[in-house]
Amino acid sequence: MSMSTKWDPEALRAGVSVTVMFAAPFLVAARLIGDDDKNSPWAVALILLAIVGFILGAGVTAWRQRCRTPLSHGMVTAGGTFVIVQGVFVVVNLIRGNEVHWFNVAFTLTLTMFAGMIGGLLGINLQKRGMVPKR
Repeated sequence: MSMSTKWDPEALRAGVSVTVMFAAPFLVAARLIGDDDKNSPWAVALILLAIVGFILGAGVTAWRQRCRTPLSHGMVTAGGTFVIVQGVFVVVNLIRGNEVHWFNVAFTLTLTMFAGMIGGLLGINLQKRGMVPKR
């Protein structure tokens, strides 16, 4: 199977756009608050809201894809978006000489991949119910 038939670029763009809009701001805010106050309960709440954004974005991708791989599409959307956003944070921390908490990065990536799986399952459910996106 070639790369062009395994992935639906239009669906990935749509899902990443939703993820950037609904997850990235909460992830950025959680990071800023967490860096400022390590014991802030707001950081956890914002991360949970970001996870909802990752589910939404992954669900959009899984629902819109036409390659019959909704779960893969959802997980790639969530994981890829997280890696890009988190990668910026890591680079900034390294440039500033700050410590990078690799365990936190890995743990949040695990949560994000789980969110991608949930979004993929929601996309599958929408397709099974006959709710097909208009092209």
